Amino acid sequence: MSKSGGPLPPGVRLLIAARAVNRLGAFSLPFLTVLVSTEFGAGIATAGLVSAAFGLATIPSRLAGGRLADRLGRRHTILLGLVGCAIAELGIAAAGSLTTVAVFAVLLGLVFELYEPPSQAMIADAVEPDEHVRAYGALNAALAGAGVGAGLIAATVGRWDLRWLFVVDALTSLACAIVVRTVLPADRPRPTADEPSRPSDCIESPADRSAWRDGALLAMLACGTLFAVVYLQIMVALPLSLVRRGLDGADAGLLFTTAAVTVVAGQPLLRLRRPAALSAPSALALGYLLLAAGLAGYAAARTLPAFLAATVVWSLGDLLLLGRAYAVVVELAPTAARGHYLAVYGISWGIAGIAAPLLGTQLLARTGVTCLWTVLAVGALLLAAVQLPLGGALSRALR
Repeated sequence: MSKSGGPLPPGVRLLIAARAVNRLGAFSLPFLTVLVSTEFGAGIATAGLVSAAFGLATIPSRLAGGRLADRLGRRHTILLGLVGCAIAELGIAAAGSLTTVAVFAVLLGLVFELYEPPSQAMIADAVEPDEHVRAYGALNAALAGAGVGAGLIAATVGRWDLRWLFVVDALTSLACAIVVRTVLPADRPRPTADEPSRPSDCIESPADRSAWRDGALLAMLACGTLFAVVYLQIMVALPLSLVRRGLDGADAGLLFTTAAVTVVAGQPLLRLRRPAALSAPSALALGYLLLAAGLAGYAAARTLPAFLAATVVWSLGDLLLLGRAYAVVVELAPTAARGHYLAVYGISWGIAGIAAPLLGTQLLARTGVTCLWTVLAVGALLLAAVQLPLGGALSRALR
């Protein structure tokens, strides 16, 4: 366990570094539809179906990752997911037909989320409860920083051959797997009925307390899904919005880089006295308010500097949101069921991955840029409004 305020444990730092290495190669998926349409002559609709099939497959993948994390072990599940991703990505790179690409895309979806719940659960196992927010913030910052490098690698390799994007992605997955296998501690035996992992587990075992019957977790899942739908619109609709404002759609890359830099540079803010003292509901409400302000800024923006300023604002909200939400879910979970709880909460991103592209493109096409970002800002405000009442319900659930 780490001491409060001290350095994170070496195992956590190594896991975060390994995930950052993996993130450096995680740039191939946005090019899956491009590969399908250019290499195999498929139409846009067909390419979209292949991408949607991948997204749908990630939902059972996340749930399986949580179950395996609690039963098979954290490290074993991470290794299974990373090696499975490498095999599927190499299959896509070597595919000679559209059918083969589709099969490996679905396979990739089925293993793609396996390592997320055990990675998050391993961090929760290794640090004190009051350090969960900082640890998850460090993970998000590392992934954001690696995402900047991933974009540069994609811009270089993608000009050469799209298939090599999947090869490089597979290599980084294998590199991450080697680091995890070599430097992270082996999985500890699961606690038995006679040796509960914490006192509260004497009262109710994970087998008796299904995550799907935990009302507090389901409330977090509902909020997380709405947040994910709003958040993914930034990735989907921002380039199109720039074009409609008469700017270059490629400037979205600059905005995404600005967001990543803001999240990385803002990590020390989480350790200041006032932000650290915020309760979970207050921190989440403030994060959603900043997100709403940034999205409202997009609705009004007409120039690139205005878009940049709005990006910094919502990125500060992102800084407060992601780590804090995972810390709340970990606190709700019985120790031996952390992986399952994190997996159930995490399917919000799978659901949003299917809904967000449909919602964003339809709103943009039918109502325009200003209305799209105004609607999303209202959604963020709604999330801010429910945090304090939700916080009371969470406190009662924890008691």
